[in-house]
Amino acid sequence: MSIPDFQSVMLPLLQLLGDGEEQTTARAIERLSDQFALSDAERKETIASGRQGLFANRVHWAFTHLSKARLIDRTGRGRVRIADRGREILTETPARVDMRRLASYPEYVAFQRGASRPDRSEQTVLPREQTPEETLEASYRSLRSLLAAELLDRIGCCPPSFFERLVVDLLVAMGYGGSRADAGQAVGRTGDDGIDGIIKEDKLGLDVVYIQAKRRTGTVGRPEVQAFAGSLEGQRARKGVFLTTSRFTADARDYVTRIEKRIVLIDGQELGELLIDHGIGVADVETYRIKRIDADYFDEEQA
Repeated sequence: MSIPDFQSVMLPLLQLLGDGEEQTTARAIERLSDQFALSDAERKETIASGRQGLFANRVHWAFTHLSKARLIDRTGRGRVRIADRGREILTETPARVDMRRLASYPEYVAFQRGASRPDRSEQTVLPREQTPEETLEASYRSLRSLLAAELLDRIGCCPPSFFERLVVDLLVAMGYGGSRADAGQAVGRTGDDGIDGIIKEDKLGLDVVYIQAKRRTGTVGRPEVQAFAGSLEGQRARKGVFLTTSRFTADARDYVTRIEKRIVLIDGQELGELLIDHGIGVADVETYRIKRIDADYFDEEQA
């Protein structure tokens, strides 16, 4: 049979996880390949870049969509388990589980709309009759949003030491902290899931920025941000950056606009986008060059 699309993989994937046991993604891909009776050629077929198997790529997308609808839980790096909501769907013995079915869950709708940032307006809805450029741009935005979400899922499954290293790598890539060795010494002084430290604002160290980062599942409210602002005094810092893998409440965002200290709040969605922009934890898959008519060339011919 032909390689199924990622939506057709969703229900078999849920059924595979239905026993409640933790499963590695690699093992799930192998078992689904057998279930769909893929040929050797189909198992070896890759996406355009050649860096990942086509079927594996589609299974990973199925994992992403199911996790955003809270039907499965990521329990560790490359490990998943069915969630209570996933078990409930299986009791209904559905003929198919796809994006239309997932849209009945508010978490999935919020994910699709990019609603993880409370200050972000609704995405522009393009008309049904899109130009090729509009279709390409919409696809790019969708892939970028899904990649950012996948990054946050991976971060949540990694140990605190990895999160510390990731934040240092990002700050250095953004031009902060001087060398990576300097940044690594300045950041990472606590023993919990967050990191704290002072980092150079530029390579010369003309000013410093106080950093706090927290891995979270719930929102970060005003009390925590207010405490962070108070700690700047003791650190002789006028500027601070508070990063979280979750989101900030509206009250917290309003608070930083009304204080003298300059504090930048970076939530999970923006953190994912910064990681993508600066190439941390991601790799290029394919590059497409879009051409247009060179009007000057034709004008010269007619002159």
